Amino acid sequence: MIRRSPRLQLAEHERELMRSAGRFNAQLMDHLRSYVAAGVSTDSINRIVHDYTLDHGHRPACLGYRGDVCKFPKSCCISVNDVVCHGIPGDEILKEGDIVNIDITTSVDGWHGDQSETFLIGQVSDEAREITQCAFNSLYRGIEAVYPGCQVAVIGEAIVDYVRKKHPQFGVVDRYVGHGIGQRFHQLPNIPHVPSRKAYQDRLYPGMCFTIEPMINGGGIQSVCDSRDGWTVRTADGKWSAQFEHTLLMTENGVEILTLTEMGPQPGHRF
Repeated sequence: MIRRSPRLQLAEHERELMRSAGRFNAQLMDHLRSYVAAGVSTDSINRIVHDYTLDHGHRPACLGYRGDVCKFPKSCCISVNDVVCHGIPGDEILKEGDIVNIDITTSVDGWHGDQSETFLIGQVSDEAREITQCAFNSLYRGIEAVYPGCQVAVIGEAIVDYVRKKHPQFGVVDRYVGHGIGQRFHQLPNIPHVPSRKAYQDRLYPGMCFTIEPMINGGGIQSVCDSRDGWTVRTADGKWSAQFEHTLLMTENGVEILTLTEMGPQPGHRF
């Protein structure tokens, strides 16, 4: 059976469905805030994500998502300290001084909202705060760079330029990228956070939905995927990593953030 590629430019009623998915996903992120604290296990946060999503009639898109080795076993990704992405919730207890990224994706009537935030647990080191700020600012540098019909590469150009000038000791991860999104969790185009040849060829037209989700490492950009679970990606040098992500819709008048929360950090926030 031949699978048809998804149509990337959405009609207005489809855009509304994506807006609805983004709103719920943002609502879920706000619901989690009071639970992300020292003494809490990452699996307990996962259970809250799972139950809240199902209680509202939706589906956690991460649960059972297919990877290279095995299906993802939990309803969200939780990445603590040196975990770059795809951390699997479990028995780990959050402690004072940690940074933790929570990445949630919801299927709402078959359409997907996807976002992540890095949380500071209590009093953190200056370096932890700086890398978190860098990741947050990088997300918005990428968002501010796009416009209808632009090359995807403007995102990576803006992020790399910002990090090199303001935080030259940090690295922008190039192996893991943002992506198109809609009725599929992941679809074209890929959205790299550093310039690439393909990113200069791809463009973002009105009606296209995509994510920007830069991962910033405290040292080198090299990473290692855990061969035991096939998912957890850690920095190769043990330095910490931070990330923020939004789902975006390109309109005829510019970009629209679909997963903006009411209670979380807004553009210009200082950690």
